[in-house]
Amino acid sequence: MDEQTALVVAPVTAVRMDIVDHLRSRGNVCVIAGTTGEALAALQQRNFRFTFVDLDVPGWDVTDLVRELKGQRGSPGPIIAITRRTSGRAWTGSAVLAADALLHGPIAHAEIDRVLAEVVAPPPGADATGRATIGQEIDLWRSAKMREVRQIVNEAAAVDVTVLVTGETGTGKDVVARAIHYLSTRRTGPFVKVNCAAVPHDLLETELFGHERGAFTGAHKTKVGKFEAAHGGTIFLDEIGDLHPALQAKLLHVLQDGDFARVGGKSTVRVDVRVIAATNQDLERAVFERRFREDLYYRLNVIQISVPPLRERAEEIPSFIDYFGELENLIKRLIVLGDPTLARVGLPARDPAEAPAPAAPPGLEAPLRDIVRRASRAAERDAIRKVLDQTGWSRVRAAKALQISYRALLYKMKDVGLREEAAAHRVPDTTPRRLEEFPA
Repeated sequence: MDEQTALVVAPVTAVRMDIVDHLRSRGNVCVIAGTTGEALAALQQRNFRFTFVDLDVPGWDVTDLVRELKGQRGSPGPIIAITRRTSGRAWTGSAVLAADALLHGPIAHAEIDRVLAEVVAPPPGADATGRATIGQEIDLWRSAKMREVRQIVNEAAAVDVTVLVTGETGTGKDVVARAIHYLSTRRTGPFVKVNCAAVPHDLLETELFGHERGAFTGAHKTKVGKFEAAHGGTIFLDEIGDLHPALQAKLLHVLQDGDFARVGGKSTVRVDVRVIAATNQDLERAVFERRFREDLYYRLNVIQISVPPLRERAEEIPSFIDYFGELENLIKRLIVLGDPTLARVGLPARDPAEAPAPAAPPGLEAPLRDIVRRASRAAERDAIRKVLDQTGWSRVRAAKALQISYRALLYKMKDVGLREEAAAHRVPDTTPRRLEEFPA
């Protein structure tokens, strides 16, 4: 099944486009059929997660159409019939009996979401990958302090309230946020992350809340913001302490009322979103200094989770080294064997006699991202060295084997500390006259 693909069977109307735009804002890919023939042809090619059918098209025998849709090679999924009539009684005993649900009267977005939640099952295994990854990562939380964090995460996941995650940069606040999401009842919904410090404040409002067509110069079409994209799931607002005061007021309104207006919009958009915020700042001090709204702080701080730095849980370092050592082996396989599916035999272990002395454990104050960076750099160094060994340390041949330019190889050799080792081999290279002979 095409897990997020919907079939919309309706002629071109404002109602159809409104439904399609809303479905796309929820992460669905829409296939549009303007005729019954196009709908049946689409079902010959693929399966769909669900199908919308317009009952109000003159000349369509919608009862037969709904039944035909269910009899094709492909699966239409649950069929949701739509009509602009204020009552569905006229359809009782015909198309409605063959359909799985009916929407009638003025069709509101909230009603679409409600019906989809009732009749459309989550895609098989939709949250399996995310939960498996989170499970591996939180298994590394073996210190007493992180076991306490894990307990609070489990408790926070069981209730649908806002959470504030605090801690120094690199302590894994995003892992905590994702863990809460994937352990909660919202795990089949989207998890949307926004870094409030990475987007200029004059663009962040559009990023969070979207904009209407013509709202400003260059707004050629309506844009769905992150809050709408996170409907039914979780939005993670990282670096919330850097949020501009004007946006603090709008965020407070969303937390209080659950709705907002897009930039340039007159109508309100209602969303069902759980908010998790994170910061490396002292927000209480920011409140005291009037840099952060006090009422917003208390709205966000319903549950607070403080993530201790790695220096306060040094007993976890060996687990991180083992975890990222496995990552290093995967990177080697990808680079050296060109094996993106990881289907081929793994790399043989190095001869202990040839192995360089192990690097000293990362400093206790090193953030997790530094550990990842070191592991990746070590993997890249070993991969390049292996190819150089295989090519007799000919940098021209090695660059070609690695499918990078000669110049890029020289830069990488310098970056990972192999230039001195190459000089010891003293292998003359015939530098190509045109470096572009090799793909960049």
